[in-house]
Amino acid sequence: MLHLTAGRIGSLLTRRGVMALTSSNVRMASHGHEVQQEDLSLPMYWDRIDIPLPDKAYKHELSAAEKSLKQKEQGPWTQLSKEEKLALYRLMFKSTYAEMKVPSHEWKTVVAGMLIFIGITGLIVIWQSHYVYPATPHTFDPEWKAKQVQRMLDMRINPIEGFASQWDYEKKQWK
Repeated sequence: MLHLTAGRIGSLLTRRGVMALTSSNVRMASHGHEVQQEDLSLPMYWDRIDIPLPDKAYKHELSAAEKSLKQKEQGPWTQLSKEEKLALYRLMFKSTYAEMKVPSHEWKTVVAGMLIFIGITGLIVIWQSHYVYPATPHTFDPEWKAKQVQRMLDMRINPIEGFASQWDYEKKQWK
C-alpha cells in the first residue's frame, strides 16, 4: 500500500498548483507558444531539504559516458574514484545540502519593498496633513490652554478631589 507523508502530499499539491498556474494551455496557446502538457501523475525531481530523496533522479537522459558510469556503479564502490562518485551524485541530485542551505539575498528585496511602501505611505500622510486636513484649531495653542487652566482654577472646578484641589489659592502655585 502506498504511504505518503504530509511533506510529500504538500509538495505534490504545491507542484500541481504551480503547474496549473504557470502552464495554462489557453494562456500559452493564445500567445503563439508551443503548448506542452506535463503529466503530474508521474514522479518529478524536486530539491527540498525536508525531503532528502526525490521521487526521481535529476538526470534521466544519460550520455554514453554517464551510462558507463552507471554500469560501474553496480560493482564495488571501492573501485570508483572520488570524481566518479561525485559524478554519480550529480546524476542523482542537482545540489547538495550545503548548496541548498546557502542563504539567498531575497531578504534585501523584501526589505527594500517594505521601505518603499513605508516611504510612499509617509509621503501620503505628509500630503494629507498639508492639503487635506484643516489647520489646527486655536484651542490647541499653549496660550489658550493656559487661559483655560486659569479659568478652571478661578471657577474652582472640583475643589475636593480634582483639578482645583491641587492648586494653592493663597500662594498662587501648584501644591
